[in-house]
Order: sequence, then structure tokens, then C-alpha cells
Amino acid sequence: MSDRLDRYRSKRDFATTPEPGGGEAAGEEPRERFVVHEHHARRLHWDLRLERDGVLVSWAVPKGIPPDPARNHLAVHTEDHPLEYIDFSGDIPAGQYGAGTMKIWDRGTYETHKFRENEVMITFHGERLHGRYVLFRTRGDDWMIHRMDPPEDPDREPMPERIAPMLARTGTLPRDEENWAFEIKWDGVRAIGYAEGGRLRLESRNGNDITPRYPELRGLGPALGAREAVLDGEVVAFEDGRPSFQKLQSRMHLTSERTVRRLSQSDPVVYIVFDLLYLDGRSLLDLRYDERREALLELGLNGPAWQTPAHHVGDGARLLEASRAQGLEGIIAKRLDCPYTPGRRANGWVKVKNVRRADAVIGGWLPGEGGRSGRLGALVIGFYEDGELRYAGRVGTGFTQAELARIGGLLDERARDESPFAGRQPPRETRFVEPELVCVVDYSEVTNAKTLRQPSYKGLRDDVEPEEVGPPEPV
Repeated sequence: MSDRLDRYRSKRDFATTPEPGGGEAAGEEPRERFVVHEHHARRLHWDLRLERDGVLVSWAVPKGIPPDPARNHLAVHTEDHPLEYIDFSGDIPAGQYGAGTMKIWDRGTYETHKFRENEVMITFHGERLHGRYVLFRTRGDDWMIHRMDPPEDPDREPMPERIAPMLARTGTLPRDEENWAFEIKWDGVRAIGYAEGGRLRLESRNGNDITPRYPELRGLGPALGAREAVLDGEVVAFEDGRPSFQKLQSRMHLTSERTVRRLSQSDPVVYIVFDLLYLDGRSLLDLRYDERREALLELGLNGPAWQTPAHHVGDGARLLEASRAQGLEGIIAKRLDCPYTPGRRANGWVKVKNVRRADAVIGGWLPGEGGRSGRLGALVIGFYEDGELRYAGRVGTGFTQAELARIGGLLDERARDESPFAGRQPPRETRFVEPELVCVVDYSEVTNAKTLRQPSYKGLRDDVEPEEVGPPEPV
């Protein structure tokens, strides 16, 4: 027995760690018990331990026990643990092996069908965990764990690979406010969050994986633990307590891991979660908005870099006025009975804006004068209509010196000889570029010629394809 626990004991200082040293009385009748620990160590994982021959044979399972036979999960064979560990929970101090919080996720008994050196087949009888599973060695200490029988819930749905975000149309406050909920319109970038096995993956509106850009948001995965969820929200940067799309620019386009890590500390973002689309084997897309919101609130997602903001049923006019007083972009009105329609601009969600803002495609630029002589003076922008890029004006304000230099480099890389615009053309001195960049602008109104008046640059975005950018919706 001592030989089997030598490796376990050699890794621990029992004067420091509260973990058991191993000394359960000999002669106790062997039982087929198991425990699954949720281990919040440097990286969240689950530890599966099976009582066998006087010890707990153990595997670390990074993504947890798979509930569905469609997925296998890695299980890394670790050192045997003493039987007393089956009841252990607590905090392992920093500096000790496995430092972090150890919680009992489930425990119970199991039936043995096979228990071989390279294969273990058992049936769990726990509080959460039921069913037949097999663990099989692949190489070295790496094993896989597979569920052999169908899930207990025959209606269980696998987590979707991708859900396109639902979009809102532009409009005014609805008259029947009692049938609507109202939320602040966040000045950030849309992100769908996929949480599984204690890990979070973020996708932009156009399906790009943006997880590496925002490492401070990864903690949301461990906060959800073993729960499987698909969230809808926005990544937002705050300045003086208000969301700032311009400040977010410093984070949106980074590729250097070192710079990302540095800015995640100096200029952190927050993931504002406002909808729940899937939870633990069940799609919530067809539920009413208020039912999805209730399920979201029950998750309690409020942490150091993520929030579930309040929503207000009725009284949209008061929230709109409050948003205007605070210099915010506006609010979103959402019908209480509205289902979630992925990828569609539905009537059940309405943007009510204090500031007119639009995406625009950059098709060229004009050289500057005076202090900007020899470099970018104004962007030449347009919108797509019927598959053609139409000229919509020039944007010459809203730039910092650093942004002028950055955009200038991006435009030089995309230079072209011919105009990308169809129909009405921009000024003759325009330097044309490939229409690959999308910018965000504020403006006062749209003229009869479909030109933006008094546009002001707010930043570039890469979560929208240029061909998707149409003229601003009339209010």
C-alpha cells in the first residue's frame, strides 16, 4: 500500500496542505465508490477517482465527464490517492502541488465491467453522474473517457457549433411599453460566448474566434464550471465610467500576445452578457425573451470582467432620457414575447439612439492640407446597395495622431488605380483603395443624395464584412 501512495506523498508537504496523508484503517471492506472533484487550480479541471485495491485510482479530466456519447474527453492518468480523499474538499495552499480550491462535484458508487491496465469500463450511480462509461489508454498517461449509453435525457441537444447573433432594427420607442423590456445599448463589439468544460470561446459577429484578444474574460469559463452555455453579449471598454468604442480600438486588432497581455491589465474590457441561447443540453432560442432573461439571471454571471446588466420592463422613455444625460449611445427595446432569431434583423428588437451611428466601407482617401499635408486628410466612404458600392461622403474628423498613422499604413497596403464606387463618384483627387476596411462613424443626418452629413470617425471594426454594410436604416 505504501508503495502505491509514495508518488502521492512525495508531491505534498502535509505540514502545509490540508490533504489527507493516507492512513485509513486496514481491513475495511473494499467498496466500489467514486468521487469527481471540481479542481480550481491553475486551470480548472475535474478529477475522477475510483476506489480500487485500497486506493483511489485517479484521472484529471480537463473538460469534465462527457454527458453525450458524441464527444470523447481527454483523461490524464495521475497518481493514486488515499481513500480518505473521497471526502476531501478545501483549499490547497499556494506553492503546494495542485494549489487551488477542491470541491466535490459528485460522488456515489459504480459497477465494474472491466478494470484492466489499458481499459476501464464501469457504470456510475451518483447524484449527478449516471450511465456506462469506458476509459481507454491512448499513449503514456493519456486516456480518453467515452459515454457508452445514450444520455439520460433523450431530448438533450448538443451544443451548437455556431449561432449567428440576432440583430435589431433602428426605430423609435414602442407605444405599448408595458410589453417591452429596455436595455442600455453598449458601445462595443458583439460576441457570442461558448462555455464548455470550464472554458470560454468568443466569436465575433462574422464568426471569427476573438478569444485570444481578451484573456481577462477567460475566467468566465471557470465561473460557469461544468455548465454548458451559449451566451450573447458585447465586449466593452470603459472610459470615465462610460463605454468607449474608441478606447476599444486599442484592443480589437492586436496580434502580439505580449501586447495583449499588457493591455489586458492596463486597459481591461468587460463582457456584457444580455442573453442566454443554450444551457445544459437545451436550446433556448424558441423561448420568450423574458424567459431567457430569467434563466440568465439565475446563472449569477457578475465577476471581475463580466456582468449581466439590468433590464427594465416598461418605462423606456425614462431609460432613454437617462442614457442621453449620461452621454450614452441609446437603448435597445426588446419585446417580452420575442424568440431569438439567429442572423436576422427582427422587429422584436429595436435600437433607439441618442446618437446616429453607422458602419461605412472605406473606398479611398483624400490627402490632407496644412498640418496634415502629405498624409491622410479624410476617408472616402460608401455603402453597398444591390451589390455595388455607392459613394456616401468623406470623414475628416475624429482621428488621433496615432490613428491617422495606423490607418495610413492600412490604406497604403490596399491602394488601387480604379474607383471601387459605382455611379456618383467622389472628388477627383481621391486616392482609391480596395474596399476591405469598415469604419464606424457618427453623423447628423442623411441627405437626399444619400450622403452622410457631419460624419465623425469612431474607429475600425473587423467583425463585419464590407459587403454586409448597407445604408443607415431610416428611423
